[in-house]
Order: sequence, then C-alpha cells, then structure tokens
Amino acid sequence: MIDDWGRLAGWVRTGLGITDTAIFVYFVLLNSSYLGLLLLAAAEFFRHLRRVPFNGLEDLFRSPLTPAVSVLMPAYNEGAGIVAAVQAMTALRYPRFEIVVIDDGSTDDTFDLLEREFDLVRVPRVVPDEVPSRGQVISVHVARANPDGLIVVRKVNGGKADALNVGINLSRHPLICMADADSVLDPEALLSVVKPFADDPLEVAAVGGVVRIANGCAVVAGRVVDVHMPRQWLVRMQIVEYLRAFLMGRTGWSRLGGLVVISGAFGMFRRDQLARVGGLAHDTIGEDAELVVRLHHHLRERGVAYRVVFVAEPVSWSEAPATLRVLGRQRTRWHRGIAEILRAHKGMILRPRYGRIGMFALPYYVVFELMAPFVELSALVLFPAGILVDAIDLDFAWRFALVAYGYGMLVSISALLLEEVSFHRYPRWDDLGRGFVAAILENLGYRQALACYQARGAWQAWRNKKQVWGAMPRQGFDTVSS
Repeated sequence: MIDDWGRLAGWVRTGLGITDTAIFVYFVLLNSSYLGLLLLAAAEFFRHLRRVPFNGLEDLFRSPLTPAVSVLMPAYNEGAGIVAAVQAMTALRYPRFEIVVIDDGSTDDTFDLLEREFDLVRVPRVVPDEVPSRGQVISVHVARANPDGLIVVRKVNGGKADALNVGINLSRHPLICMADADSVLDPEALLSVVKPFADDPLEVAAVGGVVRIANGCAVVAGRVVDVHMPRQWLVRMQIVEYLRAFLMGRTGWSRLGGLVVISGAFGMFRRDQLARVGGLAHDTIGEDAELVVRLHHHLRERGVAYRVVFVAEPVSWSEAPATLRVLGRQRTRWHRGIAEILRAHKGMILRPRYGRIGMFALPYYVVFELMAPFVELSALVLFPAGILVDAIDLDFAWRFALVAYGYGMLVSISALLLEEVSFHRYPRWDDLGRGFVAAILENLGYRQALACYQARGAWQAWRNKKQVWGAMPRQGFDTVSS
C-alpha cells in the first residue's frame, strides 16, 4: 500500500513538472509573439512617420474625387456623452460626410439631448431593407440647420448589430464608418482612415483605426484638447493594455496581412461589401470582429484580391470602464465574442485556401487569445502545487516568474516607450511615470482578474447561454467650456 502511494505521488510530481514546463513554454511563446508584433508595429510606425510630410491629406480634403462617408453611431443610453460625441463628429475635417445616429431604444435622455442641441425635426423617410434588421424604426429626424449632415433615427431596441444594420440601410455614401456613441474622434480622423481607400480603391475592403481611452481627458467643442493619465489605477492599466494589445498588436497583424479584428468603436468599410455579406450578424456578441472575419471568408471564397488594413494615426477616444464590475462585464462579453467567432468560422482554420487568415491568424487566436485565460488560471494553481510537492525547483520557479510576468512587463513598458517615441500622446513626464507603474501593476492582480472574466465568457459561449450585453454606466467626458 505504501509503495502504491509512493508511485502515485511520483506520478503526480512528474505530471506537475511536465505541466508546469508546458505552461512555461506557453508563456515564452505568448510573450515572444507580443514582442514580435511590437517590433513589426515599430517598423510600421517609423515608416508611417517618414511619410507624414507627404501623406497628401490636404489634397484629399480638397479633391472633388474624395469618396463621401456615412458615419454610423449606434447609441443606447448614452446621454452622458452623446452631445460631445456628435459635436466631435460634426467638427471633423472632411469634404463630404453624413452622421447617422441610431438611438436603439434608449430609456434615458439620449434623444432629448440630441433634439435640443441640434434642433431636430421629424421627416418622413422610408428605410430600405438592403441588409436584415429586426427592431422596428419609430421615426427619422434631421438637424434643421444641416438636414443632409445629421440624421437621427429612433428604433425599438434590438442590439448594437441591429442598430448598425439600420444605419447601413439609411446611409447614402459608398464608405461606412462605424463609431461608438461614447467616442470622440480626432479632427482629421476621417481623412486618415479614408486614405488607404483613396490610394487603393479596388483592393482595400476595410480599415481599422486606433481606439484610445478618454477617461480624464478634457474635451472642448467635441475635441480632446488635454490628454493625461486618469486618476484611477484600474483605467491606467487599461491604457497600457490598449497600447500593447490594440495599437501594437493590430498594427503588427496588419503588416503581416492577417488583421481579423477592427474595433466597432472606429472602423471603416466599403458599403457594397457590407451589403454583400448581409451587414452585421445578430447571433454573436462580438459583431464587429465577426464582420471582419466574415469579410475575409467571403472575399477568399470569391478569389478576390483585397486588403484589410490598420492605420495608427487617427484616434477615436472612448470611455473605459472605471469599476471592476463593469470591466468584468465588458471582458466577459469580448471573450465570449472571440469564442463565438472562432466556432462560427472554424471551417477556415488551418485551411490553405484562406491564406494567412486561415493558416496563421485564426490559429493564433485559438491558441494565444481564446486559451490564454485558461492557461493563466491553471498556472495560478499548478505552479504553487508544483513547488509544494517538489515537482519543480526554485531555479525553475524564478525563471517561470520572470517569463510569465517579467517578460510581460518588459513588453508593456516597450509598448509605452514606442508610443512615446512615435506619437507622444502623453506629454507630461508624470503621466509616463504612472504608465510605467501601471505596466508593472497590471501583472499583479489585473491580469488574473481579467483571466477569470475571460474564462467565464468562453464558458458561456460553449454552453450557448443567453447573450446579455450588460449596461455600462457612463461618466461622460470632462467637458471644458470654450
């Protein structure tokens, strides 16, 4: 009996040792992939900065051939920041565009604020059904002083995807820009994000722009005029995460030709392509990313030459969750979206006919995005267990900690430094110092909390639990009187 227990203990130690070594290798590969994407982003940023003096945005602004744009802003209970967001849109520097705000059954004062600020009048307008929508349209309104520039449609609540589909049906221009109603765009954002379409109108199918966190920033007349780190450490850690994962990661994937995520907070698409794929899907909670993957799927199936690109310079400023509870709902939703998208398009994975998307991008998302929180949580249990039963020695333990967390801190700090060198969005030294501290702190509790929320999101997707968007209370922007 004693021998049996001894053999069992030996097997347990061996198993834990092998598992901890596998997790160690996983973290090496994960953080190395982040570093690789960051290096690709650095090369793209330096290339972009060399071209800035010759980017031709002024010519694009003055050219009669510049394509017109419809900006879609779905809004649900966005009263805290809706006026500033729409003001920012109307102040964009672009020759011809319209703004379509879709009030998706708000129960707060979203519509009342818009009606009062922009002097809205109701107009009779038939909404086409080019792409499918569910929520009934109640009324359509235009700004009295700018009837062709600002349209507000009220509809029965049907979710963000349904609101955007109604906006697509109402839109009149060949390019569609999707922007969140809690966002403020830089003045030349449309010019910058349209530039790839103007340079290559036949092949560019979609362009993603940068999303940054606006918490703590001052807004005047719909423009961000003072950028600095917010007070809450939770939001500061999100800023570091956005820089590493969204700005650097998506720029790197764009350079590889494998971009599969364009944020719903700021992305532009050809309207004809949106109509061909049927608009946004109603059956996934990650409708923005699913749309991009479906575009890849559709265009690869047709054998069409196309590009989906990411541009690093135009910025959409969005409000981030200021409490752990709201952040948890957001990240649960995001990860559930990833799981649903990968399940819906599993037929593309490791299929050569889908090129870099099928062979590299989607497998990467399975291994290093979908499964990452489960590996993170497993490490929190199995690594201490391995130490307790002498399955791993202290030298390995130190190497494990350095790779899992020290390497991650290095990547985050490198992302901050690259952002500072390239774009200098945070001009104060104390803001940069807080960013560096946040890059360290995010590994000490923040990452682990996110892993719990992300694992819950994937589990909900696999169990087909009812989708719940969840409310995100808005604090609004720090608006300063001009």
